[in-house]
Amino acid sequence: MMNLDMARIFDEIADILELKAENPFKIRAYRRAARTIETLAQDLKVIAERGGVGELKKIPGVGEGIAKKIVEIAKTGDCKTHRALKEEVPAGLLELLAIPRVGPKTITKVHDEIGISSIEQLEEAAKSHKLERISGLGAKVEENILKGIEQYRRYKGRKLLSEALPRAESIVHELKKLDAVERITIAGSLRRWRETIGDIDILVVSRRPKEVMDAFTRLDGIEDIVAKGDTKSSIVLKGIDVDLRVVDAVSFGAAAHYFTGSKHHNIRIRELGVRKGLKINEYGVFRGDVRIGGENEEDVFKNVGLAYIPPELREDRGEVEAAKENRIPKLVEPNDIKGDLHVHTKWSDGKNSIEEMAETGISLGYEYVAVADHSPAVGIAGGMNEDKVKQREKEIEGLNTRFENEGVDFRVLSASEVDIKSDCSMDFTDAILKSLDVVVGAVHSKFSQDRATMTQRIVTAMENEHVDIIAHPTGRVLGKREPYEVDMGRLMEVARDTGTVMELNSFPNRLDLNGVHCRMAKDYGVLIAISTDAHDATQMGAVIKYGVATARRGWLEAKDVVNTRGLEDMIKLLKR
Repeated sequence: MMNLDMARIFDEIADILELKAENPFKIRAYRRAARTIETLAQDLKVIAERGGVGELKKIPGVGEGIAKKIVEIAKTGDCKTHRALKEEVPAGLLELLAIPRVGPKTITKVHDEIGISSIEQLEEAAKSHKLERISGLGAKVEENILKGIEQYRRYKGRKLLSEALPRAESIVHELKKLDAVERITIAGSLRRWRETIGDIDILVVSRRPKEVMDAFTRLDGIEDIVAKGDTKSSIVLKGIDVDLRVVDAVSFGAAAHYFTGSKHHNIRIRELGVRKGLKINEYGVFRGDVRIGGENEEDVFKNVGLAYIPPELREDRGEVEAAKENRIPKLVEPNDIKGDLHVHTKWSDGKNSIEEMAETGISLGYEYVAVADHSPAVGIAGGMNEDKVKQREKEIEGLNTRFENEGVDFRVLSASEVDIKSDCSMDFTDAILKSLDVVVGAVHSKFSQDRATMTQRIVTAMENEHVDIIAHPTGRVLGKREPYEVDMGRLMEVARDTGTVMELNSFPNRLDLNGVHCRMAKDYGVLIAISTDAHDATQMGAVIKYGVATARRGWLEAKDVVNTRGLEDMIKLLKR
């Protein structure tokens, strides 16, 4: 039982409790546990078997009740509470809850009053304006529901990168145990680190493919064996389609390139090959009937006169032209990151103390961490008022003094994620903003403002001399909330002119800015902060890789990222 499966169970418990209008604190506890579990580096099943409830309770966000359920799930694959709750609500209602813009109160109301229990029924009712007859609902709600259904269908069948990658890595880990496996790699859009994944592709070199296929089709968690052949098999594993191909060693590089894609990138490479009298496919690089390369990916690029192109860049967005001229950038690496400029602690809605977040930063080899707890406008997040900011500052000063006395080369920065309010004002006075080491401006409300208004809202924040970074600049939540309307070109111009840093939020359901916007920032000369937005210590190390991968998709080098600098250089690059 993988961590992701446990997280899914707790999320579903929270969903059902929401439909039943249960205690919101209870619901929030399950949600927090799910978020912690899905980004946890350690295997929860191993922890449960080794240390039981006592060991599990040491994990932030895991109390005794949740810990007992983890032990039960580790032993049986499910828990009694989950099974009992599922029997209390029609299955269709849970799917309705997955629709963006549709909350549990609306779902309960349409179910109780007009018997709606499926997406198709809800769509028909919204289109025929039946929902307007229900008290509290109207034309605007119907419009939002139809938009939400369209968005849900667009994402349905796709998984977040953070869900697909651990499953793929688990499969690779299991298959590597076989003596029959000589080489193995993940391929497809997952190898390109796309933000959402349709399926998982894995390539293997083996002279005993039957053993590999037998092991593959016996993996734990298989829901369906779609096909099983001599060199290709397909399964459904925990809701994700997985394809495995066995190829010859002499073809491995060519196959890795072909099945990594993208389709448009591959077309460009084949066209270059044709011009040189070559045929390039998944079996190799051929001149006539003679294979002249293909054992390694470098063979493919070398034979068409290109420098090696990293998988993240293979989207036909100028990488072929850059490789011709040997202009492929040296992309930023996880080890380049020197600190995290956006984390939360118990002073707002984080799970850990400042000291615990700092200790985690030290363990990651960082030089600094900015504790950016919320300003007061985000009431649900326990945002700080001005008095709390001053109290927290004393704790930070004490911790930094201790590190200095102990010879620890690390600094905690006093920061805040400060709301950019709908009237363009900041949620703290300039005096408070000035007192902070780092000010991270963010939009958390009124997402439906028109393009011009939202753009001006963020521009005004950038023009404030105390605002250093703009967090998650498009506001999207993958599969849940579309980006708000904003003129990104205008934001980049103002960021360049004011020296404002734009955040790449590494949390897997955000990845905001995306790769395209990161490339735009690079072109404008705007610096990026790759931050985690971590709300507990385990997330700091677990999610930064997704931000770095997205930065790589945006062609970013270490020099384009502000937090690849040491503390002193980084501080100088902030606006103050």
